[in-house]
Amino acid sequence: MKILHIVPEFQEGGVERYVLQLCQEQINHGHEITLASAGGKLEKFLPNEVKFLRLPVQLKNPFTVIYSAVKLAKINDWNIIHAHSRVPAWIAWFASKMTKTKWIMTAHAPYSLNFGIKPLKYAYGVICVSESVQHSLENFLPQNTITIPNGIKKPKFLWEQKYFPDNKKFLYVGYLAKRKGLDTALKALGNLKDFEWTLDILGDGSQREELENLVDELGINDRVKFYGFRDDTDKFMSMAACLLFPSRQEGLPLTVNEALAVGLPVLASDIEPLRPLANGKLIPVGDVEAWREAIKNVIEGKPASPLSSEKLITFEETAKRVEDFYRSVLS
Repeated sequence: MKILHIVPEFQEGGVERYVLQLCQEQINHGHEITLASAGGKLEKFLPNEVKFLRLPVQLKNPFTVIYSAVKLAKINDWNIIHAHSRVPAWIAWFASKMTKTKWIMTAHAPYSLNFGIKPLKYAYGVICVSESVQHSLENFLPQNTITIPNGIKKPKFLWEQKYFPDNKKFLYVGYLAKRKGLDTALKALGNLKDFEWTLDILGDGSQREELENLVDELGINDRVKFYGFRDDTDKFMSMAACLLFPSRQEGLPLTVNEALAVGLPVLASDIEPLRPLANGKLIPVGDVEAWREAIKNVIEGKPASPLSSEKLITFEETAKRVEDFYRSVLS
């Protein structure tokens, strides 16, 4: 198959890492892959066989949407177009109208229910990364909609099984934006300065400067280190004591899946996509005091949130299900 993926930007993030892995699996299976994107840090990790088209597909602007759709329609060299996110869905829809090429979208998150997701109804199919995402968008989805959860790659490293109080290292991995809730965890840690702990933060994003200022205000800058983007997160996970995942909203958290695959204990927010993995109570979203108490318990050596890896699937299985869905759409 000749497959076109459209992704707004190719910076770090769960969607981008998903597409990177999917491109690699599809190349391994003999498909011809093209990626249209505004580009970013993850470009250098793409397989050499992937054709890269740099287009302004990240801009929420009707003129650039039409421009990008026309550019793609002129090439028209694909069996199927696979959009990731809302602006790419508009571009895929318009390009499909011009070329009759079938298109699908993966819904990676419970998007705002407004005009921005109108194209979903007109897709030849939609993949939702979790049942909670499918439920939240159900009135905007076509009949041909399925759920395919994000799988995980086999980690290069496994957790060293060094927990509190012997290992005093917390870890955060993810994009630095308000919806990720890192400010909640930092405020909770700021109330635990009487205890020994450190926090490594892997990731970059629009909120980095604000979070660095918050760390200064809380007086914990000697314990918190911002590493920026890293491509060796599983190595950090293997050496940490506990992952902090205070996100306010997610589709299906790839970072949590990766941590569970490594074997790392996780403290996580009570968000709907994580509830099927939980064997007990998660932490209320945005509740600084609840997070302070949960983190304090971990520092004292008590178990972290009860998340289980039993229901995880491999990314090879995810890619296989996606390819099967392509075939059903094209048949």
